[in-house]
Amino acid sequence: MYVLLFKKSNKGVGKSNKLNILMENKMKKLIALFAVSAVASTSAVAGIALSGAASVSYDDNGTAASATSYDADITLVGTAGGTTFTYSMDVDRASPATTGATMATTIGPVTVSADMFDEVSKDTTASGGQVFESVDTGVTVSLDAPIGDATIGLDNSGNVSISGTWSGVTVSHTVQDGGDKTTGSAAIAGMDIAITNDAGSSTWSIGTTVSGVALTLNSSQAVTAAFGVAGNTMTVSHIAKVATAAAKTGTAAGNGTNGYGKTAKTSVKAYSTVAISRDLTSGAALSATYSSKDDSLTLKASVAF
Repeated sequence: MYVLLFKKSNKGVGKSNKLNILMENKMKKLIALFAVSAVASTSAVAGIALSGAASVSYDDNGTAASATSYDADITLVGTAGGTTFTYSMDVDRASPATTGATMATTIGPVTVSADMFDEVSKDTTASGGQVFESVDTGVTVSLDAPIGDATIGLDNSGNVSISGTWSGVTVSHTVQDGGDKTTGSAAIAGMDIAITNDAGSSTWSIGTTVSGVALTLNSSQAVTAAFGVAGNTMTVSHIAKVATAAAKTGTAAGNGTNGYGKTAKTSVKAYSTVAISRDLTSGAALSATYSSKDDSLTLKASVAF
């Protein structure tokens, strides 16, 4: 830091004294101008937030060959006034790959959101996902309507949605090609309840805490219980069986009765998992998970920031 000192002369109003006074006045004006510009610049400076997670896992795979896997992800969020840009990428590879890019801005009661990244939608695991690839990029314009807590949205595909929370119940309904979708959630009598109806197919989940044990039950008959044990967290889960399902024919444009189609679903027997995890003072977390599906044990070290 540099400090400029000015001292008036005691020799009357001479040439030197006038020069000092002139320089002092100019410096005061410069300092005032700098202060104003600094305040103006501060309000216009964009904010940047960086977050991410990384993990390494060792899986003995039961009777199969053991394997070590890695995962690392980075998310960058930039803000400028009422506009936010979010970019995420997968970095555990020789060539990092983009996993998401969105921009959203608010203009009064209107919010404009643009999804700039086209994710892979095609199912390659025979798990009942869609057959044809679909374009996931698009722009959505939503309006906070003066109807309770309702928000009305319209995207560039023509899908119309309305969502809001009334008396503690959150409801969302989307009118779209291939079947409408409705979701609802609420906290009632200590239970968290969520229901989804997607093109006529309904799913639900219920969660509650009893004597320090967090319990979750869903429509597929999967049950999870999580509780603390000597500073660790133990999670016991039962995963329901998956029945075989035939494929459904779709179209590349997704405008048929079955939309983009559905792949055949391979049956999976019911199985259970037991996981124990602990947060370390170093900031990392350790976990060990046993699965009866393949009689395997997986050890994992992870960190998030």
